[in-house]
Amino acid sequence: MKELCVKSDASDFATGTVLSMKCDDDKWHPCAYLSKGLNDIKQNYDTHDKEMLGIMRALESWRHYLEGAKVQFEIWNDHRNLQYFKGSQKA
Repeated sequence: MKELCVKSDASDFATGTVLSMKCDDDKWHPCAYLSKGLNDIKQNYDTHDKEMLGIMRALESWRHYLEGAKVQFEIWNDHRNLQYFKGSQKA
């Protein structure tokens, strides 16, 4: 099984994520994209909550790929406050 990673980002109006796979050429290649707008209520969320919402949307959408992965996947995000969620938990 190839390595997988979820790259996520959020703006004031939408969240966007990419599911990527590390291929034989040792480069990451996108497999799936997901973007979704934020409604009026979610636009008022704090930045870290918008970033976490993007991650949660990705995990829900690609759950069937990620749960079956034989290699632990990573979540890449550029928001500093979410570093506190890092850990080496295995299911």
